[in-house]
Formats: sequence, structure tokens, C-alpha cells
Amino acid sequence: MKRLLQAGAALGLCSGSAMAVADAVTGHAQQPNYTAITIFLAFVLSTIAITYWAAGKTRSAADFYSAGGGISGMQNGFAIAGDYMSAAVLLGVSSMVFASGFDGMIYSVSAILGWPLIMFLIAERLRNLGRFTLADIIAYRLDPVGTRLFSAFSSFVVVCFYLIVQMVGAGQLINLLFGLDYEIAVVCVGVLMVVYVTFGGMVATTWVQIIKAVLLLSGGILLTILALQHFGFSVTKMLDTAVASHQSGVKILGPLKIASDPLSMISLSLGLVFGIAGLPHIMMRFFTVPDAKAARKSVLVAYGLIGLFFILVCVLGTAAISIVGQQPQFFEQGVIGGPLLGGVNMAIMHLAQALGGDLMFGFLAAVAFATILAVVAGLALAGASAISHDLYANVLCKGTPCPKTEMRVSRWATVGLGVVAVLLGIAFKGQNVAFLVALAFGIAASSNFPILLLAMYWKGLTSRGAISGGLIGLISALVLVLLSPGVWVKVLGQPQALFPYDYPALFSMPLAFVTAWAVSCLDRSNRSVVERAAFEPQCIRAQTGWGADKAVQH
Repeated sequence: MKRLLQAGAALGLCSGSAMAVADAVTGHAQQPNYTAITIFLAFVLSTIAITYWAAGKTRSAADFYSAGGGISGMQNGFAIAGDYMSAAVLLGVSSMVFASGFDGMIYSVSAILGWPLIMFLIAERLRNLGRFTLADIIAYRLDPVGTRLFSAFSSFVVVCFYLIVQMVGAGQLINLLFGLDYEIAVVCVGVLMVVYVTFGGMVATTWVQIIKAVLLLSGGILLTILALQHFGFSVTKMLDTAVASHQSGVKILGPLKIASDPLSMISLSLGLVFGIAGLPHIMMRFFTVPDAKAARKSVLVAYGLIGLFFILVCVLGTAAISIVGQQPQFFEQGVIGGPLLGGVNMAIMHLAQALGGDLMFGFLAAVAFATILAVVAGLALAGASAISHDLYANVLCKGTPCPKTEMRVSRWATVGLGVVAVLLGIAFKGQNVAFLVALAFGIAASSNFPILLLAMYWKGLTSRGAISGGLIGLISALVLVLLSPGVWVKVLGQPQALFPYDYPALFSMPLAFVTAWAVSCLDRSNRSVVERAAFEPQCIRAQTGWGADKAVQH
């Protein structure tokens, strides 16, 4: 425990001594924003204290992976919302609305439409069939070695791509807002991630995410009230002013760029809608509740909070069009309509400065960084679980590991993942990594989601079909994104993309389903007969929850 407190103190000193704020209004280094620094340090110290408390409750693998199933539906709903509402949403979606109006709203709608699917088709069965990871469901009646190897690899790929986005975002945000060197910021995030997960496991991660969700929603609501007050609490006046202020005029009330290519828009939407159900760090949260009823309540609470947050973000992006867009001090060289100070994603930060001064700006800056910490902790736990539970406990030890050794592997896996996250964050410094968000969702929608859904609902799925379909979906998604304009042209500098769309889900997800179906139908092995016969008892447990408190059988 002393090492835990020393790590927290070191991080606090590191953060406090290095944070000379880069003022987002003038673009030059000014006096430190002590509001942002105070809120940031308060969040870090409070979460370190929670981790210290949680360390005493994390004694077994069940405690580490799923908090012993003792999280209530309401608490888990807030934690899911905290895990899903990332800084990319806060900064990115608001800036999409600021730049393109209705286009950003299309993105927002797609990003929340997957939750009803999870509520009605996945949450209850996920809780009844699994214990710690997505592989538990897939391997319930299928080959426990092959399917776990595939599931662990696919989940690890998704986690790594998501980690790159979060680590680079953390480095850029802190570099801009606090003046902390990019590399130091990335290292601090990595160290905090390791501390949260290694010592506190799922208990600490859950409460970090709950606190982050409350802070983020509170900041969003407060800033929205200030924005609407600016327009006399009239949404009509806000829209009219935005139309008059934007260079595209009334066109911002309809689709501009995102709908210019319907296939690209559909592919993006499919990835966002179905990718949620394949994100390991989101789905594993359903193992933390005591029963299926609490799992359904979790989705209901999370869906309400996430929906509210996306509405707030869209309102703030619209308000920024006229409030930020007409003030030259928020643009480089004071030219309205030019590049925003700090980059295209800083519209909501400038809005906070315009409406609430340094106090609101500092609060939102600290909340944005807290958002990154919470998401990174969830990703680290998902990655460590795939390594320790799926690979070590169930593949190497064939389901009978030494509990103490498994816990030791979990913690070392977290440390290793922290090192990987820091190295990836530094390696991708300054790179255009926007495509990695779509890639993470596209991979999840093309590999994890099809196999997870088929394993729960289709009797005919066999191990060969699941592994073949998942690998085809994973590989095709990676290849199509590599050949897309976002990578082949913008990153690799080639003259023309070999694949015309940035988002692969429209093509790779159906390919995964078809491959899994075809290979399963052609599979006539003796094992496939046993696997199909095992579907009936699996279906009973999935719908009733009978035996869900026992170890997953193979």
C-alpha cells in the first residue's frame, strides 16, 4: 500500500510542477490555470484513495475481473456511461457539429443506436452465460482453446487501437492545456492506468468511471445552461443564429459531406451501431452485476445517460457556431473562419472560455483528462483479462489455474499493457489517428460481434465456423482500412486509394457472418455434432440464468 501512495504522490508532484498552461485564447504560454490544475489533482488524489480502498477488496480473480459481481445496476449503468463517453466524443463530436452542423448529429445518432440492440438481445444472455470475458460466451459450447485464442487476439487488437487514440489524445490535450511535455503526459497516463487496474482491479476501475461520468455530465449540463442562456433559452434563436453565422448558411441544417457518399455513411453507421456489442471493455461490465435483471437496468441507465450526453454535445456544438465562430480571438491570426487555436477539436473548449471564463475552461479541461483516464483504465482491464483469464488460465492451464498465480499474471499483464500503451502513444505522436476510432469499431463489428451473436442465438455454429468467420472479419477489416483513403493516401502518401471507403463494416461484417455460416454448415466433424447438441442447455441457461453463478463449463 505504501508503494501505491508513493506512486500517487509522485504523479501529483509531476503534474503540479510541470503544468504551465498554454492559454487556449491567445495561443501563448501564460500563467498556470490553477483551476484546471486543482480539479485535475483532486480527481487523481480521490481516485488514488479509491484504489487504495479497492485494493483491500480485491483478493480473488472474481474480484479483479468483475468486482465479485457486487456492482448494482444503477452503479454499473453510470460506469458503462463513463466507459463509453470518451474525450473523442466530448471534443470530436462537438467540433463536427461546429464545422458541419447536421453531419455531426448523424454521427451522434449512430453512436447511440446500438444500445437498444444490447438491451434486448445481448445484455441478459451475456450475464447468464459468461463470467469475465467475451470468450466465456463463445467458448461455452465450442472449442475452449481455439475460440479463446481467437477471441483474446481480436479483443487485444481492438484494445490496442483504442489505447492509441486515448494515449495520443491525452498527450495532445495536456500538452495544449497544461503545457506538460507530450511524452511526460503519456507516461503519467500510463502510470495512473497501471495503478488503478493493478491494485484496485474492477472495483477501482468502476468507481473511477462513475466519478468521471458524474463530472462529465455535470460539466456538460452546466455549459449547456450557460449556452442556452446566451440565446434567451430559445433553441429556435440558437439555430437561426447558427445559420446566419456559418459559411454554409441554411445547408448546415441538412447533411453536407457525410451523406455525399451514401455507402460510406452506411458503413460508418453500421460500424458504430454494431461495434459497441463487440467492444470488450464495454461488454465485460455486464459481468460485474449480480443477475440478468441488474444487467438490463445497467443498459437502461447507461442508455439514458449516454443519450443525454450526446444531446448536450450537439447543442454545445451548435451554440459554438455563433458564439465561438464570430469571435476572432479563437482563431489563428485572428481570422474568422480560419483554423481554430489549438486545432479543429477545440471548439467546445473555446466555448467554455467564452461563456465561463477561466473557471469553466479549467473545469472542462480537467474533466476531459479525467475522461481519458477512466476509458484507459477500462481498456487496460479488458486487455489484461484477455491475457490472464483467456490465454493463461483457460488455454495454458486448461481451466484449472492456481488462483494466486492467475492474479499475479493479471497484474503483470496490466504493467506490460501499460508499457505498450505508452510506447504506442509516443510512437504515434503527431500522426493523424482519427481513422483508428473507426477502425476499432469496425474490427469489433466485424470480428467479435458476429461470432458473439451467432454463439448465443444460432444452434448451427461450430468452432471451425466461429474461428473462420471471426478471422475473416478481423483480417478483412484491417486490410480494407489499410487500403482506404484515410490510410493509403493520407498516412502512407500514395496517390490513390485501392479501397474507396474509409469505413469497412459494410463489407467486412457481412463477410464474417457469411463465412461463419458457410463453414459451420459444411462442418460434419464429430465435434460439430456435440457442439450443436450442447446448444439446448446453453439456451436454457441463457434465458433463465440457471447455473450462472457457477464456473463456465466447456
